[in-house]
Amino acid sequence: MTRQGNIKISSENMMPIIKKWLYSEKDIFLREIVANAADAITKLKKLVSMGEAKDEGAYRITVTSDPKAGTLTVEDNGIGMTEEEVEKYITQIAFSGAADFLEKYEKAGGEGIIGHFGLGFYSAYMVSDDIEIFTKSYREDAPAVRWESDGESVYTIESCEKEGRGTKIVMHLSKEEKQFLKEERLRELLGKYCSFMPYEIYLNPKGKDDRPVNTPFPLYAKQPKDCTEEEYKKFYRETFSDFNEPLFWIHLNMEYPFRLKGILYFPKVRKQVELERGHVKLYCNQVYIADNIKEVIPEFLMLLNGVIDCPDIPLNVSRSFLQNDAQVQKIAKHITKKVADKLTELFKKDRERFEACWDDLATFIKFGCIKDDSFAEKVKDVVIFKNLAGEYRPLTGMFRAEEAEEGKQPDTVYYVTDENKQAQYIRMFKDAGLDALVCDTYIDPHFLSYVEYKNPGKVRFLRIDADVAGALKEEESGDDTLAAVFKEALKEKNVEVKTEKLKNPEIPAVINADEQMRRMSEMNAFYRMGEIPVALTLVVNTANPAVMAVKEATGEAQSSAAEYLYLLALMNFRPLTPDELTAFTAAAGRYLEDSLKKVQ
Repeated sequence: MTRQGNIKISSENMMPIIKKWLYSEKDIFLREIVANAADAITKLKKLVSMGEAKDEGAYRITVTSDPKAGTLTVEDNGIGMTEEEVEKYITQIAFSGAADFLEKYEKAGGEGIIGHFGLGFYSAYMVSDDIEIFTKSYREDAPAVRWESDGESVYTIESCEKEGRGTKIVMHLSKEEKQFLKEERLRELLGKYCSFMPYEIYLNPKGKDDRPVNTPFPLYAKQPKDCTEEEYKKFYRETFSDFNEPLFWIHLNMEYPFRLKGILYFPKVRKQVELERGHVKLYCNQVYIADNIKEVIPEFLMLLNGVIDCPDIPLNVSRSFLQNDAQVQKIAKHITKKVADKLTELFKKDRERFEACWDDLATFIKFGCIKDDSFAEKVKDVVIFKNLAGEYRPLTGMFRAEEAEEGKQPDTVYYVTDENKQAQYIRMFKDAGLDALVCDTYIDPHFLSYVEYKNPGKVRFLRIDADVAGALKEEESGDDTLAAVFKEALKEKNVEVKTEKLKNPEIPAVINADEQMRRMSEMNAFYRMGEIPVALTLVVNTANPAVMAVKEATGEAQSSAAEYLYLLALMNFRPLTPDELTAFTAAAGRYLEDSLKKVQ
């Protein structure tokens, strides 16, 4: 015979799990208990607005530590509970008092109520040996109630004396958790988890001069039109302890199709070797959830500093569902769109300021393009690069937008990565009236590869030392005899030889490095996988008198001169190794000696 029944969970089995595994960090218990207190006040205010309770005003939450007694107390003057409600909301683990309240007052709305009281309350057992609750309902005829349990399967409940409505939770901390009785530790945690709670929170109050440890009306909760520039900067300094002024900011404020408030700041950045992670704090109804949750804040936006408050994101224990939650995905897309819109607006309306900020924005925008195609599409026209004249130009204007015709090569865009090391190449380009981009941040090689991938057949990027002959030669002008001279002299070197008549006759020879091999080698080095040998080509300039003199020379003088010009070109390409420097000195000496003999 088949029967059906309800699965029952024993508190004896649940409590060890709750104590050890409910949250990854024990200190989160303080957020949960204080959030419950805030919920209790919010519920009372809702009843007051409906005419079902008296408004006694001066809502507050008090946190008090008593090191001698070993107790930590959190008290509110909110809705309070009757004995029946204590039995219902406290003794039934994970029964949501907020859910029940919202169901009862669904028509009146329940904005601002975030908690699942039963489960949040039991987080306190992660640090407590015993907990007492003293509570009195807003209902005038309801007596005060005391509840106590050591977190095992037994609790006691009885009537008690208590002045005023609200709830007081007294946590008797275990010996190992006495750190949570220290005022500085509590102040730190309240600052982290409760800094924007909607009601004033007082820590160990001593008198009328006490100040709350939180800001119940944070700037991001205001309308943007009501905020001044100085307020934005002050909020930034106080929230992120960064005394460098932000470049600019985006104030998010919407109610439909989802509720979202917040401020994202674009910080000044230093010349970085790697991305500096920002600090985006996520809140739910002014209750801290976590930092840098990638499901809500796209990874590239985490380079920013900011505060995001999403009431439509449940304050959930595991929050693992966020990745597949449709509402969360919409929120993430909206935030991305707002950032792209702000950048585009600044580019169009204040180009001078945009360019002045570019060095700070460049890494963030390029990283965003690589990580998010939709963001890339929105900002593609505002991605700019400095040219050799120091002027900024949009990247999209540097190559054709249409597909390449069959058989036609993609447009070539040259770039430099180090204006000092590549000075010789830059001078040759400038003398020939050619231009190049300045790509001097570590993310640029990745970004250029991304642009090539997204624009197949339209553009290829070559570093300025990758194909000098292709850009600067006068005409097809190979000299097989001269090439043979240099190949013989350099036969033990790992270098190809090519002869061309270049537009600048002053440069005897230059080194070209294979673009793709060099990129792979640099990427391997970046990921510490070891460099790949890069194929080098010596381009010998037949328009240079010294080169032609080498052609006419003979014997050792010819080979010494050829080696000298090769090492001279290599020196302009990269620093010489100790062995190469020794060879260069010897070759230079021989070359000078031979020249002096000819003069005598």
